Amino acid sequence: MSGKIPVGVLGATGMVGQRYIKLLEDHPWFEVTYVAASPRSAGKKYADAVENRWLIGADIPAAVAPLVVEDANDEKKALGKCRFVFSALEMSKDEIKALEERYAAEGIPVVSNASANRWTSDVPMLVPEINFAHLDIIARQRQHHGWDKGFIVVKPNCSLQTYMMPLHALIQAGYPVKRMIVTTEQAVSGAGYPGVPSYDMIDNIVPFIGGEEEKTEKECLKILGRVAGDSIENASAPLVSSTCTRVPVIDGHTAIVSLEFDLPEGKKPSLAEIERVWTSYRSVPQELALPSAPEHPIVVRHEQNRPQPRRDRETEKGMACVIGRLRECPVFDVKFVALSHNTKRGAALGGILNAELLKAKGYFD
Repeated sequence: MSGKIPVGVLGATGMVGQRYIKLLEDHPWFEVTYVAASPRSAGKKYADAVENRWLIGADIPAAVAPLVVEDANDEKKALGKCRFVFSALEMSKDEIKALEERYAAEGIPVVSNASANRWTSDVPMLVPEINFAHLDIIARQRQHHGWDKGFIVVKPNCSLQTYMMPLHALIQAGYPVKRMIVTTEQAVSGAGYPGVPSYDMIDNIVPFIGGEEEKTEKECLKILGRVAGDSIENASAPLVSSTCTRVPVIDGHTAIVSLEFDLPEGKKPSLAEIERVWTSYRSVPQELALPSAPEHPIVVRHEQNRPQPRRDRETEKGMACVIGRLRECPVFDVKFVALSHNTKRGAALGGILNAELLKAKGYFD
């Protein structure tokens, strides 16, 4: 026995599921012992189920290749085979919500990458550096459903990772933000596989991504909210206006941000103070030295032409928010450009960091 916690991956044959499996290959705390996907993959060895559609660019982990894929719709198949599951399901939201709840009802915690439960009032939408205190709602979630060991925790939309930590760092330092305008330039990998047709993306930018602007404008308020009784109460600010675009980049979401502080003149931070706040930002994942936590969650670059997806997305192993072009804004107060790795911090590795925090806090005991 390895002594590691056995985990499962739901939606294991999809793009995000594959990334979970690759990122977990040498994880010091977790090992993949259970894989599940759609009925058409069920009964096959994992290597056979993903033959000719393994997308990660490296070999399938040897320990996972021979595992038999189970039908993700049968939650009882996971009993005794894993302690918790990562959910990378690709189904309708109603189907995912119901299925994740069935796993939790069987005593199997769900660490979800899917959006189906993000607005469930007693489900934490977790960015570990920001709203770790939202884990307190899990006890109420269990009481509400009558669950013993099971629960559901989700991560937010990938585009939020470009600006949520810089925003939180400023608010935490005593510089509340009143309004923000955010324009995202989102990588094609955010659309999954096969994603956006190449004819639409080559030599082109698509100025619309269905549902993304609503997520960008609203999810931040839940993350910045607080546990109040049986639910998470949203924050009232900042007011966010967003435009979300798809650009011909493989990995790495960029955000162009202008923000206005909710402070009188003379109390607003200088550019030097903002940079100090960002570069000194640390939180619970860093204090606990979680395996996937970046040592420096926010990295500030001073070159005029950075950050760039190809050059900066792997900063801190793809888990940092990289910021550049911090300057005064003639309309609001300041503006900057931020970058995060959408398929690492914004997807599977962000989910793994959530699980690490849950493990460190004893939720899998």
